[in-house]
Amino acid sequence: MSKAADQAPSGLRRGVLFDVDGTLIDSSYLHTVAWWGAFRQYGQDIPMAAIHQHVGMGGARLVDALLPAGPHRPATADVLAAHGALYAANWPALRAFDGAADLLTGCHAAGLAVALASSARTEDLAVMRDVLGAGDAIDAATSANDASRSKPAPDILVAALAAIGVEAADAVYVGDAVWDMKAAAALGIPAIGVTSGGIPAEALREAGAVEVYSGPRELLDKLGASAIGRLLTPDPGQ
Repeated sequence: MSKAADQAPSGLRRGVLFDVDGTLIDSSYLHTVAWWGAFRQYGQDIPMAAIHQHVGMGGARLVDALLPAGPHRPATADVLAAHGALYAANWPALRAFDGAADLLTGCHAAGLAVALASSARTEDLAVMRDVLGAGDAIDAATSANDASRSKPAPDILVAALAAIGVEAADAVYVGDAVWDMKAAAALGIPAIGVTSGGIPAEALREAGAVEVYSGPRELLDKLGASAIGRLLTPDPGQ
């Protein structure tokens, strides 16, 4: 269990889980370039388009999906370390998407628990939280240390739910990748897709998204009519 889970606020019955990279922070293509550079360091020429389609998976899963088996394949740990260093060099370039902080603040002000369900490295997540600038609107956050399996496995979402004390039936998840949609589907959580990470709306819908928006600003503008808005509407059957 994560430290965040030990500090879960009480009395928060419904909540929203947010992916971070590509959903709240404009970082998907920076990750793509960092992975491309990491592969190149070890003599592996992987097209950026192929890499981008896998961004959002856990790092080890991404490497396994893109690198063929064989005697010349580099160690996964070495590729992960190279990616981490190259991505960290781009920290100063990170920017929050328009409306990202307002979306988190709006959900929190409406009485929903807000969790960042990220599988990023702890150090990357700390930087991204500073970039977001949403402060106390974030009730909890997860990192790669909080799950043994990465997306599309749902482990990081399970950790985020535990951190805010919310059941899957009372949550909505927001993400930008096919892997986000699949992770939410594994728990029966409605998933909202955003195309801000570069994945087409149709691909997100095919993976299970119940709604798709262009990014945080459009979702915020249409919040009341969204799956998040429906969390705020009492179910007569309850």
